[in-house]
Amino acid sequence: MTSSQDTPLVFTADELDLLGRTADALSAYMGKPVLAEVVDADETGYEWVIFCVPLGVDDDPAEYVVVQVGGAGARLLGNTGGLKLAEGEVYDCEYLWAIQLSDLEGVRFIKIDQQGDEVAWADTLADVLPFAMLDEPKAPDDDDDQDSGDDDDDDSYDVEDYGAPRTLH
Repeated sequence: MTSSQDTPLVFTADELDLLGRTADALSAYMGKPVLAEVVDADETGYEWVIFCVPLGVDDDPAEYVVVQVGGAGARLLGNTGGLKLAEGEVYDCEYLWAIQLSDLEGVRFIKIDQQGDEVAWADTLADVLPFAMLDEPKAPDDDDDQDSGDDDDDDSYDVEDYGAPRTLH
């Protein structure tokens, strides 16, 4: 980051919305909750967002790149994968990736992988996200594809199936 910037770099409301929808889409895609937390610009001069999955009670932290998410004043985006997170609690999570803001010419977003390496740079947020996010929902093709009403094969996430996230005390 260049030192010519007097004000911290922060995400716009539209960018925050897109990041929250990305966390929700990832939760649906992965079948487990994906959290996205915005980290304040106070310390670094730029905001960044971290994407992670809470470790379950049976998960061995030694098998993951672990980060701590939550705490007092945490800014979580989206629907937190359907989890009911306790206010002020800190959670151990598997780090997936992060996006930091930049004031470099032509680069507003930098994606950081699990090893801490910068792996993507772009001026448009959609260019560093794992898949395209449409602003409008796609209309159904026809009535023949409607749900048969059989809910026996429901693959949706359920807290009872996954377990509570691991918290730090």
